[in-house]
Amino acid sequence: MAQGKHDMNKKGAKDSTKLFFSGVLVLTVANLLVKVIGLLFKIPMSNKFGDTMMGYYNSAYMIYTVFYMVSTAGLPVAVSIMISESRAKGKLRQIKRIFWVTVGLFFVIGFVGMAILFFGAEPYSINGLKAEPTKYCIMVIAPMLFFICISSSIRGYFQGFQQMVPTAVSELIESFCKLAVGIVMAMYAADRYPGQHHIIAAYAAVGLTVGAGLSMLYLVIAKLLFKQSRYTAEFLEKCGGENTSVDPSSKLLKRLVMIALPITISSSVMSLANLVDSVLVQRILQQGGVFFDAMGQEQATQVYGNYTTKAVSMFNLPPVLIYPISCSIIPLISAAREQGDKDRVRTILSSSLRVAVIIGAPCALGLVALAKPILSLFFTNAVEVDMATPLLRILAPSSFFVCMLAVMTAILQSSKKERLPLVAMLCGVVVKIAASFILIRIIGMTGTPISTFVCYLTICTIDLHFCRKYAGLRVDFIRDFVRPILCAAVCAAAAFGSHTLFSAIHPGRVATFGAIFIAAVVYLVVIFLFRAITRDDILLIPKGEKLCRVLEKLKLLRA
Repeated sequence: MAQGKHDMNKKGAKDSTKLFFSGVLVLTVANLLVKVIGLLFKIPMSNKFGDTMMGYYNSAYMIYTVFYMVSTAGLPVAVSIMISESRAKGKLRQIKRIFWVTVGLFFVIGFVGMAILFFGAEPYSINGLKAEPTKYCIMVIAPMLFFICISSSIRGYFQGFQQMVPTAVSELIESFCKLAVGIVMAMYAADRYPGQHHIIAAYAAVGLTVGAGLSMLYLVIAKLLFKQSRYTAEFLEKCGGENTSVDPSSKLLKRLVMIALPITISSSVMSLANLVDSVLVQRILQQGGVFFDAMGQEQATQVYGNYTTKAVSMFNLPPVLIYPISCSIIPLISAAREQGDKDRVRTILSSSLRVAVIIGAPCALGLVALAKPILSLFFTNAVEVDMATPLLRILAPSSFFVCMLAVMTAILQSSKKERLPLVAMLCGVVVKIAASFILIRIIGMTGTPISTFVCYLTICTIDLHFCRKYAGLRVDFIRDFVRPILCAAVCAAAAFGSHTLFSAIHPGRVATFGAIFIAAVVYLVVIFLFRAITRDDILLIPKGEKLCRVLEKLKLLRA
């Protein structure tokens, strides 16, 4: 009977390699759109209401992020790994049980987290942030945590099938509601409560909760309409039919927790460090330091809002191009390991890290070279842009390490070494908190991006060692790091030089866009001249085979 069902669905079967490519493409586009929508929210809000309002909003959102990471960071990855392994073994019934065990666990975690966030809003805003008005934002976003937990269980299910469209669409729904509902509610609050920045921020946060609720509703509908059989036929053919054995729910739950717990802790540790950082920043700024005078509560919130709204927003853009790859390689590597295909695993490991370097390095150095012009593209207040520019220049190189970290963490997770990233994260957090505590007291806000750089450098160094020792990652430092970084340096120099030239002719946005275009062209040329990219790297991106044929004809690509 199982074989008959397999024959019926064979025609509509989905190939896992094609699913990987399409998944990367879908998530890349979706992540870019999410970031664009996020900027479309922050830009008008910052320009109209200023850094103080955004400081309240971002302080509350940082708290939410900690609970969000604790609730959802590890579990979706664990679900995708377990489902990938069950698919590779032809265990279709077990997939269904994994899903329902996950939904039940997420329901409890989401409800408890929502209650803690809602009822703990006031004491934390008073005793933690020393900014009592933040409590209104925290209370508004509390229900979002429950919605996100349910959504995450379904996203993990889909990712286990390398089906990324539901995840992408749900993220877009969240972002669009954040933009549309958030701005409308903020404008309404501005008319009704003029000058009350904390109330305006709370109304703006309504968009987050509404978006999360609608996103969850979409995912529930998508799950009901999903045809699981189309994504298992390929594995049934390799296994010779369905394996009807199903592990007990208790065993699945234990396996889920054993995979998810280290990932969750390692992910939430960084969010917790950022939260501690935000507390340290505002507390120390209000106390004063070695080379700066004490600030009032609202001024400290304004300075923090400037950093998180402008510098951090730009810093978060480059990793958007890497997260889809890291998300997609987890089920792909898990399935390949389960099938014993060592050559395929090694190829994916090496190419995914190299792609992270090739993408992350020029983005990071480009932000350093064009920090002020890029900020001026989006934000109109010249004083606030000038304040954020040196912070972005210091913070930008850290985005390169975040790109690498995303891929290396995925490599270790898919290699069943989930605990190792936690060790690296803990070391990084200790370094960050110590550096923040010392540097902010001495040099003020500038100490925050410096501590972030040292933190991510520490984590990446340790994770790279783990990937080489325990996951089988082979690294050629000249090919994988030196060549791409030299190419990125040439790219950044071209960006700076061309912007200087264009500004003398036509200053403003035209000069900035022209410099970015010239830098991109120069980078594409030098990366092939230096032979910094391989055929396997290009095959990791959508339409890679066609692109390889073209480049090989032009003799720009090496095997």
